[in-house]
Amino acid sequence: MEQIRIHGRGGQGVVTAAELIAIAAFNEGKYAQAFPNFGVERTGAPIQSYARISNEPIITREQIYHPTVLIIQDATLLETTEIIKGTDKNTIFIINAPENYKLRIKLPSKKVFFCAATEIALEIFGKNIVNTIILGAFAKHSGLVNLEALKTAIKEKFQDKGAIIIEKNIIAIEKAYND
Repeated sequence: MEQIRIHGRGGQGVVTAAELIAIAAFNEGKYAQAFPNFGVERTGAPIQSYARISNEPIITREQIYHPTVLIIQDATLLETTEIIKGTDKNTIFIINAPENYKLRIKLPSKKVFFCAATEIALEIFGKNIVNTIILGAFAKHSGLVNLEALKTAIKEKFQDKGAIIIEKNIIAIEKAYND
């Protein structure tokens, strides 16, 4: 079973990112679940959400303590070692930061990938909403879902938001995937 933990800040779409991963995996015929972990959150406060992907039914509903993939939507959250708790040399790190970003802490894995999601978000959306964008990098570097499944998930999840929002999100994940 693959376990994905997503860290970000309130308002960045952390919960939606987990839901999109689960929808994409389900569309590929896998078992999946997504759920948030937050209390009394406010915009800008650190939050996390979780997703699991498996070829077998998933029975557990607990938080993810040992992630296969750690997605970090705001690199400033890496200023504390608490965020990397439970990771190891096999954990894939996907971090919203430019390629030349200097980490202040040592990560236990060499599988560290950067995605300039904020830059892409500002270019395409005009605001710092990076959740779908970083999923393009997630698909590319983890191989747990494919790009087409993510596009389908975006169409399903955002159908009420209209064609323009869907199109922009698809352009954004393609850009992150191809960078």
